[in-house]
Amino acid sequence: MKKNILLSIFSGLLLWLAWPPMHYTAWFLFFGLVPMLLVIENIIQSPSKHKGKNVFWTTFLGFFIWNVLSIYWVYNALKIIGDVTAIPISLIPYSLGPLLMSSACWLYFRMRIVSSRPRALFALVCFWIGYEYLHQSWDLAFPWMTLGNGFATTHQWVQWYEYTGVYGGTVWIWLSNILVFLIYVGLREAQHKQLRLKLTGVLAAVIVLPIGYSLYRYSHYTEAVNPSNIVVVQPNIDPYAKEGDIPAPEQIAILTKLSDSLAQTNTEFFIWPETAIPDYVDEDRIRSSNYFLQVQRFLSKYKNGNVITGAETTKLYNIRETKTADAIPGSSQFMDHFNSAVNIENSAEVQFYHKSKLVPGAESLPFGNALSFLKPVFEHLGGAVGAYGGQEHPTELYAASGIGAAPVICYESIWGEWVAQSVRNGAQFIAIITNDGWWENTSGKDQHLDYAKLRAIETRRWVCRSANTGISAFINERGDIVQQTKWWTRTALKQNINLNSDITFYVDHGDYIPKTTSFLAVLGILFLGVIVRFRRKNTA
Repeated sequence: MKKNILLSIFSGLLLWLAWPPMHYTAWFLFFGLVPMLLVIENIIQSPSKHKGKNVFWTTFLGFFIWNVLSIYWVYNALKIIGDVTAIPISLIPYSLGPLLMSSACWLYFRMRIVSSRPRALFALVCFWIGYEYLHQSWDLAFPWMTLGNGFATTHQWVQWYEYTGVYGGTVWIWLSNILVFLIYVGLREAQHKQLRLKLTGVLAAVIVLPIGYSLYRYSHYTEAVNPSNIVVVQPNIDPYAKEGDIPAPEQIAILTKLSDSLAQTNTEFFIWPETAIPDYVDEDRIRSSNYFLQVQRFLSKYKNGNVITGAETTKLYNIRETKTADAIPGSSQFMDHFNSAVNIENSAEVQFYHKSKLVPGAESLPFGNALSFLKPVFEHLGGAVGAYGGQEHPTELYAASGIGAAPVICYESIWGEWVAQSVRNGAQFIAIITNDGWWENTSGKDQHLDYAKLRAIETRRWVCRSANTGISAFINERGDIVQQTKWWTRTALKQNINLNSDITFYVDHGDYIPKTTSFLAVLGILFLGVIVRFRRKNTA
């Protein structure tokens, strides 16, 4: 048992060392899961009476170590509720992913008992990707640790994500780990030398061919010249001082001054960060808002200029038009609150996009839709069951000239298919607006930036990233960071980017890999259920 625990810990440490923002160690991903596979194999071969339980909790230990060391910064975002109180709350994101990962391993163990090793290993890949897809789709979504994200610091190796998205990386990692595992256990099980040589050859091909193709694609990729001048602004306003301590007009003045410092007469977009306008603005009355008028006065100097800015907005209804709308106390009306991206131009035209991939707990009530029927009860008792509103589908923000931008707010940038939908609908570049200051100077901000490189590759679009406290950046269509700011500095960046209207295979087909494997995973679970029921019936 002690040996299995040490192997599990070793696996967790290998995965952590391979994870962004670590550099030069991503190749650990090709064998980092092998110790975990050996743990399961050892338990299967052991005389233990509680094999399933041992598989689950032993693998959980390693996955918990990997997750905690990689996303330790989550605690920093929760400290506002109290240093001690934040500890048990942090255990939810620290533990939820590992629990799902261990569940996939437990299902593999069950399949291994009733099927051959090759079939069980195939099922393991399906179970694992099924967990990853679930963890990006349900109300507790947190796909930060999707395995394919692990190559964000070595984006030159995964230029083929334009065909597969990050789930292609998950398949690649598991395939290489399985082959290393089979070669290793073959030595232990007196495997025929010829088979071992074949497996070694396949392993070499599985690792070398994708990297070789990717490096070729990377070195030969050329962007079509279609320039647009963009300015991204980093106001560096303490997130805890944004609401109340610094008046909103003063914050907008900081943003306009930074924008003016680099703007040209032909600048087409100024991109300001998430909640750059911190006060709530009524969407139906925004044209009379002093903040809107302040931005328009700034834009009067730039004929083709647009400001894409984060803002907190509201919308009033006479009836409850959405599930997230709350009743206004003492009124018959209802109100939605949004974390929005707003496009303001030199006209009365204003466009809104509402952040829809919301942070569980902080921005949304998990499973709130299922409990929405209780809202009138809580409101009658004087309470509120509130959360930000959102959209079912992403929308694009268009300049008067017709240039389309994919607005992506903070957390949304780790959803490849969500961003791809905007690109498929006409977006020619990606505008990420975020506020990573909550995490302080930790690896969270660096991981968030690195993941944006994968969106550039998947869609072959420039990424223009405005972060309140950093790191702001421009990323080209190959995933290279062309410019970036320093953390916690007040500054702006200017770049001529190339607009692109071509559609990649991934943009056109989306997350076809996890949808297919999740279907197979469900079939595998049903198969296991039938087997268990059949055995119980025969032993009754």
